[in-house]
Amino acid sequence: MHTQIEREWAVLRHVGENVRAARARAAMSQAALAEASGLSRRTVINLEAGEANVSLSAVDRLAEALGTTFSRLVAEPSSPSTRIDEVMWRGAGPASIAVLCGAAPATVEAQLWTWALEPGDRYDAEPDPAGWHEMVLVTGGRLIIRRADGDIALEAGGHATYPTDASYSYINDGDGVAEFVRLVIS
Repeated sequence: MHTQIEREWAVLRHVGENVRAARARAAMSQAALAEASGLSRRTVINLEAGEANVSLSAVDRLAEALGTTFSRLVAEPSSPSTRIDEVMWRGAGPASIAVLCGAAPATVEAQLWTWALEPGDRYDAEPDPAGWHEMVLVTGGRLIIRRADGDIALEAGGHATYPTDASYSYINDGDGVAEFVRLVIS
């Protein structure tokens, strides 16, 4: 059985291997990929070596530049996209975590995530391309989704659907861990 830390390092290896393979299929140099994705060449080099930890939005930009999907870049190369189960984000507290459970085809793809935020923790998301949406279902605690058009406050059992083409944040302003399921549709 692998420890959680070993699994988190494994996803960095997966991203590096998958980016390198997709870049080779696309016949792109590291410099060309860096330019197309808006990342530095050094970041691309370190990522392919499994030595760089990049943001979720950076993986989205790499996927777009390579003509693939987010889930194909983060999944263990031999695993099906329907069952990924990779830790993709950690917050300040040990219970704050996001796991990409799996993905399914949509216009681009759909991704199923589980998230947990400790009290006082938050995740700030960068905008997605136009046409992307999220559906969130809170399974425990209290979650605030902060958007430019106003906050959405959700208790356990509450849900929201919204476009993600503008910055937004997940915030736990409650006393207990906020747990929720997130479906990204692109």
